[in-house]
Amino acid sequence: MSAPTSLEPLVELMIQRRLSLATAESLTGGALAAELVGVPGVSAIFQGGVVAYQNRVKATVLGVSTELLDRVGSVDGEVARQMALGVCRAVGAEVGVATTGAAGPEPHDGKPVGTVFLAVAQAGRAQCREYHFSGDRAAIRAQAVRAALQLLAELLGPSQQTPGNEPGTKQIG
Repeated sequence: MSAPTSLEPLVELMIQRRLSLATAESLTGGALAAELVGVPGVSAIFQGGVVAYQNRVKATVLGVSTELLDRVGSVDGEVARQMALGVCRAVGAEVGVATTGAAGPEPHDGKPVGTVFLAVAQAGRAQCREYHFSGDRAAIRAQAVRAALQLLAELLGPSQQTPGNEPGTKQIG
């Protein structure tokens, strides 16, 4: 798998800013990390990732609140935020990106198929965005990877744009 050349400027920006990166993935199951490692030079910033598919792993490895997981399940914005912050701690990265959601074919934790939460953490703070994708399981996961990379670029980009203005998305936190 090779990453699109459009990711190279993002990697270069992170290298210039001396920011390290980590991923915490549930919904995408490692696809986000795989996309990143296709970029030449990413080894200068990418520390690693955690595929936390089960809630037990989210809690024990990433430090997501078990009370939160018991109360709302894994498909939740606050869960995504805690995952992003937790992966920064777990691997010693300045920036963490997290994915969680319902890819189908059935709803998950009471959330309809296509509901996805993506979060980016930096400097002890995390921002999350809610998405509603359509298509089959593979399409939803692929859209989540693209959106996570776009969110990361947006939040780290030179303009520091305010997220949440795209149709079908909602800023959380």
